[in-house]
Amino acid sequence: MRQRRRGSTTPPFPGNTPVAGDGDAAASPRRRPEPLVTPTDARAKAKASMKMQTSRHRSEKARHPVVFLLNFVLFFIVITLIAGIAGVVIGRDMYVASGPLAEDVQLNIPRGASVQSIAAGLEAQEIISNQYVFLAAAYTSGATKNMKAGEYEISARSSMAEVLAKIVSGEVVQHQITIAEGLTSAQVVKRLNADDRLTGTIRSIPPEGSLLPETFAITRGMSRDRVLEMMRDAHDRVLREAWENRDPDLPLTSPEELVTLASIVEKETGQPDERDHVAGVFVNRLNRRMRLQSDPTILYGLYGGEAWDEGRTLTKTDLNRPNSYNTYQIAALPPGPITNPGREAMMATANPLQTDDVFFVADGTGGHVFAVTYEEHLANVAKWREIERNRASANAATTQ
Repeated sequence: MRQRRRGSTTPPFPGNTPVAGDGDAAASPRRRPEPLVTPTDARAKAKASMKMQTSRHRSEKARHPVVFLLNFVLFFIVITLIAGIAGVVIGRDMYVASGPLAEDVQLNIPRGASVQSIAAGLEAQEIISNQYVFLAAAYTSGATKNMKAGEYEISARSSMAEVLAKIVSGEVVQHQITIAEGLTSAQVVKRLNADDRLTGTIRSIPPEGSLLPETFAITRGMSRDRVLEMMRDAHDRVLREAWENRDPDLPLTSPEELVTLASIVEKETGQPDERDHVAGVFVNRLNRRMRLQSDPTILYGLYGGEAWDEGRTLTKTDLNRPNSYNTYQIAALPPGPITNPGREAMMATANPLQTDDVFFVADGTGGHVFAVTYEEHLANVAKWREIERNRASANAATTQ
């Protein structure tokens, strides 16, 4: 073997670690290796750094005026929504709850009234508790387009929902107006003008005999012209019925002549069961070309629609005064009606009693006594004169 040269150094074999032995120089102490930085640690540090930067960035953004304003607006919207929902819930409860009205009342809503004035009036009359809740319900439901004027009966403790429903339904209070048979058109107009439930002004007096006296259903605030229209429509309907069902032997040539004769029958008797008998007498006289000799025709010819306004009575002078309506002077029907006959008078005239009587006179009881001959009639007239004299004596004794 070759001898290693003294003093030479042979590097150790790989993997061999030198060991200090006896006679060798003492080995120098080993230094602890520096700890290695792993990739995981690096990423953690990077994330931490980014979080700190992001936090600082967000903090700066939060302090920005625009962000602050947006946050305030959002907060306000949320609070408003919460308050709105609470208001809707409370308002709905108030809307369906019993109202403050202590007893039933008549509510009058005039034509042309605004929704706001209606709501304010309801609250002022203590029919509802809150006009704004009522208005909100009216607008949101579309009821403002369907509210109707008129007079309504509101029950005690009605809720706002019930009040609004009634106004929308148009279930107004129905009243009645009665126009008595035998009133002239001028008297009818006065009667309507005096009724404070009606509105408007009647500008002209309708033709005599064109209205039907009857009881009509009206509502507060209805126009007077509307009532006249109902009376005309009713008249036309009844006249058409009477004319279509008339006795074919009537000496009348038109519906207008039937109304004229019926108006005379209406003024001659106030007894319903006498109408057809009186009509029969006049028909007999017309057939015989006799004068009708009806006192009411004289008064109407002299004073028109105001003939009976002041309790006028006939005088001998009145009988002889020229008068186109005076059936003591003309042997025919007068030129037109002398009043507005009712349904019963028209029907009685269309189908008069079949009788031979051609005379009648008052009997002192509100009715009449009828006669076939002139002699019988004169006897009946004498009895009537005696009744009149006795009444006059009794009245004179009472006043003394």
